[in-house]
Amino acid sequence: MGSIIDSLASKQLVTPPGFLRANVQYEVLMGSVAYGVSTDTSDMDIYGFCIPPKNIVFPHLNGEIMGFGKQHERFEQWQQHHIKDVSAKKEYDFSIYSIVKYFQLCMQNNPNMIDSLFVPRRCILHSTAVGELVRENRKLFLHKGAWHKFKGYAYSQVHKMRIKNPEPGSTRNEMVQKYGYDLKFAYHVVRLLNEIEQILTEHDLDLERNREQLKAIRRGEWTQEQIIDYFETREKDLESLYTSSSLPHSPDEEKIKGLLLQCLEHHYGSLGDTIKTDVTINSVLDEMQAYIDKIRKTINRT
Repeated sequence: MGSIIDSLASKQLVTPPGFLRANVQYEVLMGSVAYGVSTDTSDMDIYGFCIPPKNIVFPHLNGEIMGFGKQHERFEQWQQHHIKDVSAKKEYDFSIYSIVKYFQLCMQNNPNMIDSLFVPRRCILHSTAVGELVRENRKLFLHKGAWHKFKGYAYSQVHKMRIKNPEPGSTRNEMVQKYGYDLKFAYHVVRLLNEIEQILTEHDLDLERNREQLKAIRRGEWTQEQIIDYFETREKDLESLYTSSSLPHSPDEEKIKGLLLQCLEHHYGSLGDTIKTDVTINSVLDEMQAYIDKIRKTINRT
């Protein structure tokens, strides 16, 4: 199946960077659809990654020296929201990242990025050979640092649930008036805690496992006090799980970098003339010394 972005760009409904349309590698449905709690009115939240042109990923190919002189703009992500496709009766929100930025965020166990790697197969809208390669290796990104990231995001949702006042007349304001608090923030608190439990204990993630529980929260069957109590109780339990988890304490950066280079080489072809991945310190010093000697000879001639 072709990229949704390419399809919408053909209809002139989105305006991504010129290179992006033909270089989207992975495009998935996120949000309530991926968690199995969507309704007919749910937006289409689409995440994914692309591979920019080679000279954007490796700016030295343009003769650019990092930190010196004019620095060219780096592509990291493209976002466009509230895109209405009237013919399909759908509204889209897009967040598409450079593969380099995407890998970095996944390696940091950013909850949104990790979720995008573990969406149910039915939520994958577009995936190339590179996209499949990354997805097949998705567990490589998981490590114990996920606990701190997911707990931080859950705490943020609790905080917003307590203090945020939705715009008068909005759907979320009507929700708060009816139930006394924002159900969306509430269900994200519980979802994030459930997800990190799976990651710490099973080293895997099933986004739909707790969908019935989340649906009950979205129907207003939990009170705000129950949500806060759930957070406080689960936080203590998960702290113990974090301590006993056999997940690696931190990411294996070398293996993840190897996967990234494998993806780039599959897309660009050989990277032999672009990057050296297996050089020793001595060989680097030898190259530097040879360059210095060459400069000295040039100076002596003049």
